[in-house]
Amino acid sequence: MSLKERLLNDLKEAMKAKDNVRKDTIQLIRSAILQVEKDKKVVLGDDEISEILARELKNRRDALSEIENSGRADMKEKAEREIEIILEYMPKQLTRDELEAIIRETIAETGALSLKDMGKVMKAVMPKVKGKADGTVVNEIVKSLLA
Repeated sequence: MSLKERLLNDLKEAMKAKDNVRKDTIQLIRSAILQVEKDKKVVLGDDEISEILARELKNRRDALSEIENSGRADMKEKAEREIEIILEYMPKQLTRDELEAIIRETIAETGALSLKDMGKVMKAVMPKVKGKADGTVVNEIVKSLLA
């Protein structure tokens, strides 16, 4: 079953269960997918959908930090639940150790020696971890290893 079909089935289940947060979150994901398909006039596969999910996840995490600063507990719970729901559809996320191993390997491949080579390393690492790791975490690890 493709990711798109799974989202549709889960949307139907959420509607039957009257789980509004889940329903709304899935609808937002589906509308983002449909918007990209409409704009680019293509049918997206699971890899492209994973990219959209990663973007939506990043948006929610950014919003969560803003919400935490505002002290709104009700909105915080909703944002945390949305993040959990999106993570269900994401490919398994790499652990920090797994990421570090991939980055060390890439640093060796690219011959990077200092922070000046960070762009080169990031450019080589990101396709390897696409959808499986947050870019900010990758950035932090690369910086720490090249420093």
